[in-house]
Amino acid sequence: MNQGRFISRNARYFPDHPAVIFEDRVMTFRQLDERSNRLANALIGLGLRKGDRVAFQMSNRPAIVEIECALYKAGLVRVPLNARLAPAEVVDVIANGDPRVFIVGDSHAGAVQELLGQLGSVEHFVSAGNRVAGWHEYEGLLARAAVINPDIPMQPEDLAVLHYTSGSTGKLKAAMQTVGNRMSHLRKVAMHRMRVAPGDVLLLSGPLTHASGMFLQPFLYQGGAILIQERFDPEALLAAVERWRVTYTFMVPTMLNRLATFPQLHRHDLASLKQVAYGGAPMAPARIREAWEAIGPVLSQGYGGGETTGGLILLSTGDHAGAVRGAPQRLASCGRPIGESEVRVVDEQGIPVRGDAVGEIVVRGPDVFAGYWREPELTRGAFDADGWLHTGDLARVDDEGYIYIVDRSKDMIISGGFNVYPTEVEQALYSHPAVYEACVVGVPDDTWGEAVKAVVVLRPGQDASEADLVRHCRELLADFKKPRSVEFVADLPRNPNGKLSRKLVREPFWAGRDRRVG
Repeated sequence: MNQGRFISRNARYFPDHPAVIFEDRVMTFRQLDERSNRLANALIGLGLRKGDRVAFQMSNRPAIVEIECALYKAGLVRVPLNARLAPAEVVDVIANGDPRVFIVGDSHAGAVQELLGQLGSVEHFVSAGNRVAGWHEYEGLLARAAVINPDIPMQPEDLAVLHYTSGSTGKLKAAMQTVGNRMSHLRKVAMHRMRVAPGDVLLLSGPLTHASGMFLQPFLYQGGAILIQERFDPEALLAAVERWRVTYTFMVPTMLNRLATFPQLHRHDLASLKQVAYGGAPMAPARIREAWEAIGPVLSQGYGGGETTGGLILLSTGDHAGAVRGAPQRLASCGRPIGESEVRVVDEQGIPVRGDAVGEIVVRGPDVFAGYWREPELTRGAFDADGWLHTGDLARVDDEGYIYIVDRSKDMIISGGFNVYPTEVEQALYSHPAVYEACVVGVPDDTWGEAVKAVVVLRPGQDASEADLVRHCRELLADFKKPRSVEFVADLPRNPNGKLSRKLVREPFWAGRDRRVG
């Protein structure tokens, strides 16, 4: 049950086919197999054994793909650090994950060197780039290691990945994804989300340490190539689609919004695109329709997270097309469950809801993680007595099984005793022609407990006043849901994965208060 075998198999089947593309360089499946074999053996040669952790931090590079393949082959646990973590967060992850090896790219070597005295668990530092005194050299380790796949036997319950997230509390925690979770995810993507073949190319410009990286193994398993870009840039992405005949890509909604509104979009040939997948955060129906019209009938949405080993609900390209043709309300849905896990939306008694009733999404099955690393209380709190994972996401379900995310339970605003879901207000704001981005939060209010506040970025060259936007929302929403105030900003804050951060927007309004709700 070792995913590393698929890379070795493809090296026999398609030895000279592209596996990884970066800038002008192409790595074939033969080369990826050989290099990941050598890295796996080098790590074993450093004394690592099955179950040991290996951390890495770098900008998007082919080495990330080599590392992932090597860790599977050696039976080691992947501890990816987002490239944008602050130094204190790096210290926290290393202390919590307790890795024996830390592989660091040039982009982060200087910062990590300043932290050496605080990274006590690390026995071996590896420089994946320029030489660093006292560290192993990545290429040197590969050159001296054996080229045969070590193929360490793995079981479904063995730990494969520590997926770090800060969650709603700001405290870093790691979802334990097992070998079985990752195999279920591979089947789910290959069967339902991306059916590919040699010659297909997946462009990834988001952080490979998080959502974008979830597609690496399923795509490689089917013989497709991964085209890596260091960062998201609309012009660079469009040029790469045209040059390499990209067939698939994945992005978070903020990236898709930027691409759809990019002025030079139509100067590029996008005919090769079969699917533009998006997910990781809600996207307003008005923005989805805009992207559909601008980019073409290729959109596909997934819902999931680290605790569910990626997306397990899908609004397919066909679903999008049907919604655009005659069911516009369906663009507000994240789709229907796929794969092997059970997905339900239930009330507080655990009874499935229907119609307009709102419940919580719960999940049970092979996609569901093994718990939070070294956090037994958090783990117990995530599951109910029957083994259902409680996601904290509130949703409705229609008669055809489509699930409509209402909001995160922690983001719900209670104003004057009424529940207000920020996403619903944001969707109304996005339907105004002057609004580019919006984030709605609850702010302190002596009368109502919390008041609905909108923080808005306007489109270039467009204008709207607070009164304009409040009036617009009043026409679409119940009176108690409309924003009580609107603040205009040049940019909205994002987390390290590029998603709009409601927490960072909300925090200044509650600073200095003991209670964070009304």
